[in-house]
Amino acid sequence: MPSTAAARAVPARCDLLMLGIETSCDDTAAAVVRGDGEILSQVVSSQADLLARYGGVAPKMAEEAHALVIDQVVQKALDDAKLSESDLSAVAVTIGPGLSLCLRVGVHKARQVAKAFGLPIVGVHHMEAHALVSRLVNKDLDFPFLALLISGGHNLLVLARGLGQYIQLGTTIDDAIGEAYDKSARWLGLDMRKGGGPALEELALEGDPNAVKFRVPMRQHKDCNFSYAGLKTQVRLAIESKNLCTEDVPISSASEEDRQSRANIAASFQRVAVLHLEERCHRAVEWALKMEPSIKYFVVSGGVASNKYVRTRLNQVAENNGLQLVSPPPSLCTDNGVMIAWTGIEHFVVGRFEDPPTDDEPDDMQTRIESSSSLSAGRAIASYPVLIRFSGRPGPANEDATQGPTKKQLQQ
Repeated sequence: MPSTAAARAVPARCDLLMLGIETSCDDTAAAVVRGDGEILSQVVSSQADLLARYGGVAPKMAEEAHALVIDQVVQKALDDAKLSESDLSAVAVTIGPGLSLCLRVGVHKARQVAKAFGLPIVGVHHMEAHALVSRLVNKDLDFPFLALLISGGHNLLVLARGLGQYIQLGTTIDDAIGEAYDKSARWLGLDMRKGGGPALEELALEGDPNAVKFRVPMRQHKDCNFSYAGLKTQVRLAIESKNLCTEDVPISSASEEDRQSRANIAASFQRVAVLHLEERCHRAVEWALKMEPSIKYFVVSGGVASNKYVRTRLNQVAENNGLQLVSPPPSLCTDNGVMIAWTGIEHFVVGRFEDPPTDDEPDDMQTRIESSSSLSAGRAIASYPVLIRFSGRPGPANEDATQGPTKKQLQQ
């Protein structure tokens, strides 16, 4: 239900100015976007050095890093847009999924700004933002469309029927593809300051993708879910079987033979990891077209969508099924404030926002944080489609089942 603030005069869409704040994991990001999609500013503060030091995200360290820079990041976003807080129409902020310690930093800042300047707040689901930012990039992209969201923590296949209406076709049952890239990169002794995914993709260009016979996950399962835990184990065993001392010898110091062995593992891993994506997406397209024959677009977004090999292979999936691939530029695939601001705009214009915090509310009062990657906001994930109506507001989402193809039909 819309907030009571929806009765207030809302500016024409082209005049809307939305501040977006994103702190769900390891990047502190903010952006200002106009209602017509013009990006007025985009600022990201990376935690690459922390990632390299700890071999991954350390939640407490990440929280402290967010807290140190959040004020400067938001202020720079405003300065770059040549605006002040009083010029804004509303504030959008990620409320999940993500690391709760990190999410709270962004929510706290959003509430401070909203309270001080009387601005409405839009709570944004991180995965929905990855899906909807493609509508900023491609103005022809309308509902319904199929979306694959792939990142360090999540794999999600959804049929987007409308704003806040998503049918979940598949999700991660253990580790996401981004996690598999990162772990494999670290085990191979790659430079994690680049990010595990980019580092592994670069090394894979030197290798033979058929050198190591990794098994494709879940081929016996007739659904659209993803699993990368087993493939990670295969990578680790392959490294051990070749007696590669990757912990003591970084790739920069490896011999020519050693480097080639690592490159072959990287290339073989990438081929199988993406083949798993292709197979699940082929099935998802079949499912989606049974429910919505008018689908024209296949959206691929999230950090892993920056990978050129991934884009090339999934573009082939789209073309084979008569669909057009839509994927944001790399700067909008990784976590960013633009996608949060844009999703905030989409919900704001239909009245889905919260009133500004009142003067008597404490500054540390927290908007509800959602930890689930599912757009169903934490409810059990089914192995067949369920219609999810995400409210777009802080707090629990509403979820209703819809009559689509039966489970038996979809598994055929």
